[in-house]
Amino acid sequence: MARAAVPGRLAQRLRWLEAELVERHVETASARTLLLDVPGWAGSLPGQHVDVRLTAEDGYSTQRSYSLASARDDGRLELTVQRIEDGEVSPYLTDVLAVGDLIEIRGPVGGWFVWHPTQTEPVLLIAGGSGLVPLMAMIRTRDAAGSRVPFRLLYSLREPADRLYAADLDRGSPGLDITYVHTRAAPEGSPRSAGRLTPEDLARWGWPADFEPTVYVCGPTGFVEAAAVQLLALGHAPQRIRTERFGPSGG
Repeated sequence: MARAAVPGRLAQRLRWLEAELVERHVETASARTLLLDVPGWAGSLPGQHVDVRLTAEDGYSTQRSYSLASARDDGRLELTVQRIEDGEVSPYLTDVLAVGDLIEIRGPVGGWFVWHPTQTEPVLLIAGGSGLVPLMAMIRTRDAAGSRVPFRLLYSLREPADRLYAADLDRGSPGLDITYVHTRAAPEGSPRSAGRLTPEDLARWGWPADFEPTVYVCGPTGFVEAAAVQLLALGHAPQRIRTERFGPSGG
């Protein structure tokens, strides 16, 4: 994802730490959630990400950035990784990394695309595919804090089998409204036919602009740019639209 580090206190945390895989959960056919034990981890805010570094025996090293799926302060963190078939890092993390293995983590990174439990305005979350990951951290943090701030989630995905965090989303929470936008195959009984996110979807299932919600949009670059344009056309203030995007990075 295209992200930038921020100066000050957050930047001072950016040092490499050893992370041990302690659990692995299957999310979909191609996505896994990794629970990592990271001694020295200082905690994070929902919406932040980390850098992951892998180093081979011959010294070759490569790294990728992954959003955090939770905002924990107990020395453990969760990453949800979508496998890219011809990728270099994601296939190793999803299929090879075993419980007890070590990788390196640096972060957390990011100070703009975050949600604080002290915020009181309505929140609109717009996710495209695995762009749900940092938004799920916001939902989980809201639940853990006992917040009653109204959340609405519009989750765009190809088909029902691609849904991440199915158990969490099915469980729901008070004040969280969820709408699924299926782009290729909509399930029977869906309130809309399959297709891309439209302004009509945002107007029907999002918050009106005059409610002054903070909007978080995360997903592939094209999806994020299209959603932002639609939000602006519906009257949402630019300063209230926060975006995070990802594109080809070698996987």
